[in-house]
Amino acid sequence: MNSKNKKDSILEKDVDSMNDNKKGPGGKRVTFNKNRISWRIGLNNFAKHLFSLSTVFAVVVLVILLFQIIKGSIGWLDWQFLTSNLSIFPEKAGIIGAIVGTLYLMMIVIPVTLILGVSTAIYLEEYAIEGRIQRFIKVNISNLASVPSVIFGLLGLTVFSRMLSLGSSIMAGGLTMSLLVLPIVVVSSQEALRAVPGFLREASYGMGADKWTTIWRVVLPVSIPGILTGAILAISRAIGETAPLVVLGIPTLIMKIPTGVLDDFTVMPIQIYYWTLDTVLTPEYAYLASATIVVLLLTLFILNSVAIVIRNKFQKTF
Repeated sequence: MNSKNKKDSILEKDVDSMNDNKKGPGGKRVTFNKNRISWRIGLNNFAKHLFSLSTVFAVVVLVILLFQIIKGSIGWLDWQFLTSNLSIFPEKAGIIGAIVGTLYLMMIVIPVTLILGVSTAIYLEEYAIEGRIQRFIKVNISNLASVPSVIFGLLGLTVFSRMLSLGSSIMAGGLTMSLLVLPIVVVSSQEALRAVPGFLREASYGMGADKWTTIWRVVLPVSIPGILTGAILAISRAIGETAPLVVLGIPTLIMKIPTGVLDDFTVMPIQIYYWTLDTVLTPEYAYLASATIVVLLLTLFILNSVAIVIRNKFQKTF
């Protein structure tokens, strides 16, 4: 007897046993359909294999992409590349300005996004009165997460670049990118605050604490892991976005290194984008783009690692 017939025999015995022993309301016998159970088991196995193949396919594609990028960066990713300014000559080009610009941009995006996002979530979950206005605000914040990034670029161009006369500075870019990823932090922070057990709040109130003390001392420490998870997703999107910065007119060839938040700047995604376009005329730019992608991935990995370490610390504490 092969394995398939053996499984069918076991299934038939199990169903017969259930039919003999299972009784419904009023003592009536409940009959199980063997064909229906077999079909459900088969459907479950099909879905399991389908999802497994999808995961394997995604991992294979990712490995191939990483292999091609790392292969293209070999021989170009060196100390001279990391510490030199941009140049029209591929062998002399570097990305120190783009690295500094990216770090400056994150120095604005991270605090602005976290402060505004977490504050908004606290108000909506802890202070706002249930009603149409609160539901309207929540729905619109959730919808903002699906708005195309170029729309935020147009908003930043109108408000920050022109109305506030910030031009294409780091401040204008940082505020624009903060608006882009703000809905992600708000929604994830709301879910984290909502997941805090109610008995913790009740215990705090029972000991005489007021509302803000309860939020600051009890609710926020417990919800920090969930908040940081949303922050990691927001930072990952902000550091890799290009469209809003292109709309702001962020230059690609800038010779000086920015020294303040009001200076013009460029970032690594912008540099990758334009170097990829220039490969039509100069094939060597493809290797420069690959080396820049590796640096961008390492920068993103470091920033996310710091956030993950902080999140894990609070998960162990609470």
